[in-house]
Amino acid sequence: MTEPERPTSPVLELDQSASGAAYDPAPVLSDGEGGKAGRFWSARRVPAGLLALVVLAGSGLLLYDVAAVRADRPAMHWRRALSDHLAKWHLDEVAVLAVAGGTMLIGIFLIVLAVTPGLRAVLPMRRDRADVRAGLDRDAAALVLRDRAMEVSGVHSVRVRVGRTKATVRARSHFRELDEVRADLDKALGFGLKELGLARPPALVVHVVRLPAKKR
Repeated sequence: MTEPERPTSPVLELDQSASGAAYDPAPVLSDGEGGKAGRFWSARRVPAGLLALVVLAGSGLLLYDVAAVRADRPAMHWRRALSDHLAKWHLDEVAVLAVAGGTMLIGIFLIVLAVTPGLRAVLPMRRDRADVRAGLDRDAAALVLRDRAMEVSGVHSVRVRVGRTKATVRARSHFRELDEVRADLDKALGFGLKELGLARPPALVVHVVRLPAKKR
């Protein structure tokens, strides 16, 4: 009997250029029992609280004035003055159009806040269980990759910026050939990204430059 073939793990394909190197992110694992690893939603307590306070104050003041008028008391001075002032304005005036445009922009901004997840600084991790969700802060991921890069021989200093779709690494080398340092960085950081356990690993872009002679 022949032994069945064992599945092989996906291999990260590197595409190295003269000024840097980049490769596509590791293939995303199919959603298993853990379910889809979506982005984390922000509570946005500050915008929601401010909007609630404005609506509550405005509606409370208006309700009080309407109740006072129903009780045969005169309307508040601010409402009479506002009504008289608005009666003199025309819809084609610049001030009216500016206020309408500002109100529309605020409404669009609030709608965007309501329908977008937010928390861009948190990268979702793969879900192995349905009742567990985990996320990794982008600064923490950048720190892990930076430590991995500093372990590469020839690297003097390195800066790492991790985004949702791309991780950019800029390193300075004080000895060894730049191509060799870049290749080692590709390998080390490739495994580093894989070990982070992200649901959608970002693409890696590596740039290596020579450290100036006076700083060596």
